[in-house]
Amino acid sequence: MLARVQKYYPGDGYKLVEKAYLFAQEAHKNQYRKSGEPYFTHPCFVASILVELSLDPPTIAAGLLHDTVEDCEGITLDTIRQEFGEEVAMLVDGVTKLNKLDFADKEEAQAESLRKMILAMGKDIRVVLIKLADRLHNMRTLHFLQKPEKRARIAKETLDIYAPLAERIGMQEVKSELEEIAFAELHKDAHDSIVARLNFLREQGSNIVPKIIAQLEKDMAENGIKATVSGREKTPYSIWRKMQQKNASFEQLSDIMAFRIIVDDVATCYQALGIVHTKYHMVPRRFKDYISTPKPNGYQSIHTGVIGPENTRIEIQIRRLIIGIIYDDCVKCI
Repeated sequence: MLARVQKYYPGDGYKLVEKAYLFAQEAHKNQYRKSGEPYFTHPCFVASILVELSLDPPTIAAGLLHDTVEDCEGITLDTIRQEFGEEVAMLVDGVTKLNKLDFADKEEAQAESLRKMILAMGKDIRVVLIKLADRLHNMRTLHFLQKPEKRARIAKETLDIYAPLAERIGMQEVKSELEEIAFAELHKDAHDSIVARLNFLREQGSNIVPKIIAQLEKDMAENGIKATVSGREKTPYSIWRKMQQKNASFEQLSDIMAFRIIVDDVATCYQALGIVHTKYHMVPRRFKDYISTPKPNGYQSIHTGVIGPENTRIEIQIRRLIIGIIYDDCVKCI
């Protein structure tokens, strides 16, 4: 952990992380998790997730210390402030307050949790990043909880609050993993069925995503269009949610696999669309033009469903290259 921090954050910042590591290790030394592991493994994994996100040393230190005030006897916020400074104390305090959210009414709980999360983001978004890392590791170890009703409650809270929050601040991989674990807990049969079908599709057409990307790149190049093409298989949860929304079977979905074609400007978006529709059969009622009519949040892209390369039903999104454009409710630089 220290070596990775030093690599992307040169200087003495690693010393703060090392001090927090040793402090938290001592503070949690007689505590254990439901898994039987020493409790200190939890803040360690939380900090590791924050390191993977290349966050600054105060955030990583706060990740290591985030449960000390709440769970360790004799340690107060003043203790953290004296040992690690005001910045780390502020972050630990923010996470501690989020941990205390508890309401009798579930609808009130969700609304109030979201409100508190937004307020925390307004003060310092790092508080929310630590909380998301905390929730991610708790979800990874959810299976150690013996009571099914408690696992279900945590999984539903994750789907309702934490996964959407991760999506809105651009943490797509965190959002997908939170959804996947929660979905497997809440709807195990549906999850296992979709996973089995996806595995079958992979076996039938090994390396199909790279093949489709290569063909779409070739289609664009042959028509003189400079484009970047990427593709992915949708997650089991997003597939299941689409099946529920459309009251459709797995086979009826046209966007199990989604591909993005990124071009330089708006005019080229429509040229690329023409090439795609000329070469491949369009799936009825799958065309949406969010460039001529952007979404309320500013999202701009052309969506179309086609029977594409490898005779596979796919979704294609065509977008222009712009720094800071809003994609799927979050700001990303491409």
